[in-house]
Amino acid sequence: MKNFIKGLLAACACAAVFAHAAHAAYPERPITLVVPYAPGGSADALARVLAVRVGVKLGTSVIVDNRPGASGTIGAGFAAKAAPDGYTVLYDATPYSINPHLFPRMPYAGNALQPLALVALAPNIVIVRAESPVRTIKDLVDKARAEPGKMNYASGGGGTVQRLAAELLRQRLGLDMVHVGYKSGGPAIVDVMGGQVDFMFSTIAASYPLVSSGKLRALAVSSPQRSPRLPEVPTLGETVAPGYEAYEWNGLLVPAGTPAPIADKLHKAVIEVLKEEEVKRRFVDVGVQPVGSTPAEFADFLKKEDAKWAEVIRKGNIKLD
Repeated sequence: MKNFIKGLLAACACAAVFAHAAHAAYPERPITLVVPYAPGGSADALARVLAVRVGVKLGTSVIVDNRPGASGTIGAGFAAKAAPDGYTVLYDATPYSINPHLFPRMPYAGNALQPLALVALAPNIVIVRAESPVRTIKDLVDKARAEPGKMNYASGGGGTVQRLAAELLRQRLGLDMVHVGYKSGGPAIVDVMGGQVDFMFSTIAASYPLVSSGKLRALAVSSPQRSPRLPEVPTLGETVAPGYEAYEWNGLLVPAGTPAPIADKLHKAVIEVLKEEEVKRRFVDVGVQPVGSTPAEFADFLKKEDAKWAEVIRKGNIKLD
């Protein structure tokens, strides 16, 4: 029996050594970075910047795998069901916190993914056509109050941050406005510019070129602080809605059960990359604030996002378009 116990302990010790060696050797092959949105969008663009630099840090290739559809749930579901070995990482955005409150059934369990890092925060801006008589955010609110049910706003769809950010403002101020949903943000911006729709919330990345060229007017920013890209544009919080805050965020998650040494190695590489001056410049140039949180900080952030959007969706009786 003593010999059996000694053998068992030796076997356990060997297994621990092999496991440690395997973790130390990570990564031994390319890593897949799943982006659950179509190529060309802001999340995709930032994910590609991160992928190149993280690959260099880890001495491997990080391959971006776009899996769009169903507001990001298809790609997230794929990542959630991947092996928890550090070779599949999800680069998701705000719909991750919105979808569970809109879809009657999610393709993965709520605890199937674990937070790794909040990568970036991207405020929205309230935009109107350049010729609009609405020149300030106060003008917009006053007009909505004076003409209940007549002012309309565009978005890229029922489950988008654009829609819910406007709905959050509507609820906070008790406004009566009409939502006009589009299949994506691009056509919505075009119709705001053409005057078919009164206003919308849009990312700085998508609308800054049109604002800077004088085709659109930016009235307010959705973050608590003004954007370095548009320093003259006030925040909603400092003008009409104290405490207002809404972001399009980007973050990294891994399948639940990913070994801590592997998750830690990934996290360290991401944080180091987000501190690089060139990476920070590329993020800021498109109106995005690089963050680089701890997993615990990201988990706390996700809880707050989940609670906020759940309440907005419930109060507004929001449904998928």
